[in-house]
Amino acid sequence: MRQILTLTGAPNARDVTDNLVARAAEILTRAGAAVGTVDPLAPGVAVDLPYDGIEPARATRAVRDGLPRALVDVNAQPAEGRRKRLLIADMDSTLIVGETLDELAEHAGIKKKIAAITARAMRGELDFEDALKARVRMLKGLTDSAIDAVVAGLTLTDGAEALVATMKANGAYCAVVSGGFEPMTRAIRDRLGCDEDRSNRLEIADGALTGRVIPPILGRDAKLSALQELAATLDIDTAAAVGDGANDLAMLGAAGLGVAFRAKPAVKEAASFRIDHADLTGLLYLQGYRAEEIRRPA
Repeated sequence: MRQILTLTGAPNARDVTDNLVARAAEILTRAGAAVGTVDPLAPGVAVDLPYDGIEPARATRAVRDGLPRALVDVNAQPAEGRRKRLLIADMDSTLIVGETLDELAEHAGIKKKIAAITARAMRGELDFEDALKARVRMLKGLTDSAIDAVVAGLTLTDGAEALVATMKANGAYCAVVSGGFEPMTRAIRDRLGCDEDRSNRLEIADGALTGRVIPPILGRDAKLSALQELAATLDIDTAAAVGDGANDLAMLGAAGLGVAFRAKPAVKEAASFRIDHADLTGLLYLQGYRAEEIRRPA
């Protein structure tokens, strides 16, 4: 069949039940689809529903609306070309837990003040570049030892290691592209085994932050450019991209599989794909990987 609807849930919750799958199939049928044989990808966690007859956006909307209280993610797409050979991943609140700029602010004693600006910028209420410059100015004088402390405390999001390891084992190129900062993205690149990282650079003089970001600033447009550049260089038609903030929207919209991951409301509404319940292995199930194909950390 030409289309696939995938249901994914939290890894340990077993929310993707037989009854739920049957209800989703019934909703698709009522919406005008011809539904094929259910294909379990991971028992209780992920399942594919092949179908024909209606467009993916309509199928996704019908099942989401029909299962409003289900703790599962619903995403439909064409069956052909699901597996991607390029992954572009945001770092803050995507590959890692939390926002690194907010963690730097904690060392300066102003986390609450900066976190409020971060939240507004990620919701799209403030211009990303202006908000970034304003927050970094507030960190002027912070010693570079704070950066080392933040790097040491970085926590990976569940599923991040499996996502990168599995895609790389299947020939994909993986890049961290972040509006965050170079020491953190480099550390995450190395921990995950990604091929490259792109991010912003803090100006440091005499062992302390000057309050400036070294231009050019990597924001919304630069994330899109990174996706386009890497896809062209690697001769790849469609890529996977994942992020949570408003500065990720252009990148997500241009990717063949652009996933809003536990994202801000406006980002979820604008993105074609979204994951609210699964961890980052949900991106693998959306590509048709089965549980036994996923490379998990030892």
